[in-house]
Amino acid sequence: MKFLIDNWILVLMAATSGVMLLLPMLRGGAGAGAVGTAEAVRLINREKGVLIDVSEPAEFAAGHAAGAKNVPLGTLDDPKAGLPTNKTLPLVLLCPSGARAGRAAALLRKAGYEKAVAMAGGTAAWRDANFPIEKAEKSA
Repeated sequence: MKFLIDNWILVLMAATSGVMLLLPMLRGGAGAGAVGTAEAVRLINREKGVLIDVSEPAEFAAGHAAGAKNVPLGTLDDPKAGLPTNKTLPLVLLCPSGARAGRAAALLRKAGYEKAVAMAGGTAAWRDANFPIEKAEKSA
């Protein structure tokens, strides 16, 4: 205990560095195996990756990454969900924050999609990187 009291500055620095190491994982919501926006675009452009938004339809309509296909998280286990039949293609998953995308990536990897990854930060990170966002057109 005397060591902790005498070296409180060192203890504080160690605790601060530990928090800073964990912060990106906690903030991104997607956790381990998440990719950034640059890696997501590389997977899409160079490896024919498929961009899948696991948001609910209303969230998807409000704004989504250009070219993304909407497959809500709750429908991923449905064979008619619209997922690619080729399970070797990279799947880049996103949602507004990245949290649901992380869960979706884990579910899809268990289902045999070995290259399913979540995009850290979700649609917000996509928007922050100045990548195109689409909104669903309102029907009259």
